[in-house]
Amino acid sequence: MAEPRQTLHQQQQALTRYLRDPEHCPVPAGMDAVRAQVYRDLIFENMRSLLSGTFPVLVSVLGQDHWRACVRRFLREHRCATPRFGEIAEEFVGYLAAHSSPDWPPFVAELAHYEWVEMALLQSQAEPLPTPDEASWLDQSLRVSPLAWPLAYQWPVHRLAPSYQPLTPPAQPTLLLVRRTPGFAVRFSELSPLAWRLLQRIEEYPELAGRGQLLALAREAGVDSSAFMDSAVALLRQMQDEGVVGVQQ
Repeated sequence: MAEPRQTLHQQQQALTRYLRDPEHCPVPAGMDAVRAQVYRDLIFENMRSLLSGTFPVLVSVLGQDHWRACVRRFLREHRCATPRFGEIAEEFVGYLAAHSSPDWPPFVAELAHYEWVEMALLQSQAEPLPTPDEASWLDQSLRVSPLAWPLAYQWPVHRLAPSYQPLTPPAQPTLLLVRRTPGFAVRFSELSPLAWRLLQRIEEYPELAGRGQLLALAREAGVDSSAFMDSAVALLRQMQDEGVVGVQQ
């Protein structure tokens, strides 16, 4: 008895399974194997090239063999919800956060996120905050710029490299500020715990004016507010000058 002909949908599904996982799925029936291999390599190399450009440090840490295996696993197991190339990298970050492998260092997901942030900020359509009147910003409610991201990591992601791959995270988290300048350059800097908490407080208590935020921060830190305010005001002024913090509109 002749084999029933596959529908177009069945043929597409068979080809998709092969392209995603050629090690375990056969070339679709009736399709030339050489032609199928061309499609297979094209799909994989395009994905590998796309992700390699966004995650160069991750590639160097994993090495080419483990990196290729990582990309192959992503193709095999993940179903992208976006057709946009720029957003596939974000889905890759989410995939790594939800999956692990004994072949990967334990910091892989955080390192990928740290590298993705630069691309995300460069592509962001958000507008910078207007420059506030210096005479009044302490008396107005503040906000953190959508182009300035305070980030906390378990691992020292800004130091990771092929020559530095710690096996256990440090006792203290890594606190970073990533911001986009008016010239579309992305700047990374470390934050002190107090600076981190100030930015966190501004997002948690948007109704408080600048002076109120600093006084509350002093109470949280258990320090005398009169001795604290000068340095705290200088910190807040620096953040305002760099476009990290502005006033509520």
